[in-house]
Amino acid sequence: MNISPSHRSPTGHDQQCFPNLKILDAKPGQLKASLKIEPYNRMFPRPALPFELAPRYALSDVLAELSGEPLQTVHGGLIMSLTDTLGSLAVATKGQYMTGVSVDIGTSFVKPAGRVGEELTANAVVTGIGKSLAYTRVDFYNAQGQLAAYGHHTKYIGKSIGHKNDVKFSEDGERVIEGEDID
Repeated sequence: MNISPSHRSPTGHDQQCFPNLKILDAKPGQLKASLKIEPYNRMFPRPALPFELAPRYALSDVLAELSGEPLQTVHGGLIMSLTDTLGSLAVATKGQYMTGVSVDIGTSFVKPAGRVGEELTANAVVTGIGKSLAYTRVDFYNAQGQLAAYGHHTKYIGKSIGHKNDVKFSEDGERVIEGEDID
């Protein structure tokens, strides 16, 4: 499975945020990945904030303190970040050296995604790609194989398409058939 070295850097943002993210399979326009859920990936119950302290905080902070997640399941922000990362990697499987910038991203949460020690799996697919925009969908599955969440990610690729390091992969994603393999 081939993904540009620029997307595999051990010092990059994604490696720093998701050091245990595993790419299981990659073919042009498709990517399968898994992530072992660690303690820092979950919501923690929070103690109720004393009312007298409330004026010092924004309303969103107060509400967050009062509504701690008692199930200690995966934090939705992790899934949203993975939607960004995996959507970008799916675009990279199409041979894009640079995957552009995000213009729209969203995630819907269906079921709990898991607890510490469990494996979260994801399938990312490029649903469309044109001269200026690329569209992706990312489905997340909990350890029981249930759809836990799904996300969409639209990227502006107009300035990055046609980069000198863009390549075309074989159907199975194992070989570069056009362009130069810089790995």
